[in-house]
Amino acid sequence: MKHRAKRVRRAPAIVAAMMVVVAGAAFAHSKQEVTFPHDGAVLAAPPDVVSIEFDAPMRITVIRLTSEAGDTFELGRSDDMQPVTDFRAIPPALPNGRYTVEWRGLSADGHAMKGRFSFEVAR
Repeated sequence: MKHRAKRVRRAPAIVAAMMVVVAGAAFAHSKQEVTFPHDGAVLAAPPDVVSIEFDAPMRITVIRLTSEAGDTFELGRSDDMQPVTDFRAIPPALPNGRYTVEWRGLSADGHAMKGRFSFEVAR
């Protein structure tokens, strides 16, 4: 019975320690802070750049720009697949329409991340 009582007393300490570890892992992920164009933006001219700012370095592994009709547009990137906090890519001249940017990447702690944002060009 004494042995069981020790385990019961240690349980709260073990649970607390596990919560700290899990919370620390959750805070270690990078997160998307700011995009350009902003999600939902309506632009009078096509953007010269598509950018995503993160709160910690992120290695962008996939970046895709698609139109509402499903056409895919090539984005020129200069990050050499290195982790960055300010990712920038150059789109081609875009016609009027709605566009979605989808990205995937690896945060500094190695966790896979993804996101998306949309904008419209309406001249």
